[in-house]
Amino acid sequence: MASRYWVVSLPVQNSASSLWNRLQDQISKHSFDTPLYRFNIPNLRVGTLDSLLSLSDDLLKSNNFVEGVSHKIRRQIEELERVSGVVSSSLTVDGVPVDSYLTRFVWDEAKFPTMSPLKEVIDSIHGQVAKIEDDLKVRVAEYSNVRSQLNAINRKQSGSLAVRDLSNLVKSEDIVVSEHLVTLLAIVPKYSQKDWLSSYETLTSYVVPRSSKKLFEDNEYALYSVTLFGRVADNFRTSAREKGFQIRDFEYSSDAQESRKQELEKLVQDQENLRSSLLQWCYTSYGEVFSSWMHFCAVRVFAESILRYGLPPSFLACVLAPVTKSEKKVRSILEGLCDSSNSTFWKTEDEVEGGMAGLAGDADAHPYVSFTINLV
Repeated sequence: MASRYWVVSLPVQNSASSLWNRLQDQISKHSFDTPLYRFNIPNLRVGTLDSLLSLSDDLLKSNNFVEGVSHKIRRQIEELERVSGVVSSSLTVDGVPVDSYLTRFVWDEAKFPTMSPLKEVIDSIHGQVAKIEDDLKVRVAEYSNVRSQLNAINRKQSGSLAVRDLSNLVKSEDIVVSEHLVTLLAIVPKYSQKDWLSSYETLTSYVVPRSSKKLFEDNEYALYSVTLFGRVADNFRTSAREKGFQIRDFEYSSDAQESRKQELEKLVQDQENLRSSLLQWCYTSYGEVFSSWMHFCAVRVFAESILRYGLPPSFLACVLAPVTKSEKKVRSILEGLCDSSNSTFWKTEDEVEGGMAGLAGDADAHPYVSFTINLV
């Protein structure tokens, strides 16, 4: 599948079929590796040349917007597939791969009636895509919010012992709570454990002998419990801090632990559900936006061709996917199929400087309508 396509239209002098045959013949002889397809555009409502000229700014702005939304959804799909670890799926429009939808484009008359003024068609496409973009923002924000909450919890549970949540490391049997006794939790530097074990009983009076137990250890610290009389707890904290040991505030509650566990499980499930639904929504919405984009491209080709070649509409629209090394040759073939006076006109310096390179915003001026579609 190519990732970059040219949409072009050539002026028809005699008949579109003879011009198509000549184009096919030239491409097969001189650039056989360039895929070539007809781009079927219906007879849209022309209106007046003044209305087409006034539409030109809207065409460029709306194209950039619609193309931007399609790429935004595609990038979101790629991120979700990467995070989920799922195999990338080919993007489709109603089950048809996007490259096939482009190269075999058929106008959707039910969705965009051809008898509607072009301004209405453009506004309709822009409005539908804008609604999808708004929906994307809401859905991504909801998913990101749950993901941020989970990341915050995971940081608390996986960070250093000096800052992490201790509730999943401490069991009920590790804590002694009575009328007179309390259990404190000490964070001891990993290489100071011998110092702790030899000194904790003497940091203050009324410490229960041999009451300290190691509960957990990470790369930097060890978590120890120690039991002592409640009335000397403050003195113990002060003395421990002076020795370089941190006493963490902690109150054991089985109900709180269960509540946190349930909250975490719910967030994990919510994240999976939101990720799955967002991914499915993105698949569907990408197809809708891509379809709208191709209809928009058809309007662009139609409008630009009339502004370029005049009335009545008489042009051949096609799609090509030349490889980089063949681009100059293909450009030469396309130019050769245009009227020679037209070619000379479009190459004059004054006209190029005057901004007559077409609505597509291509850097180079051509004697025919041409713009590029980037699928990625």
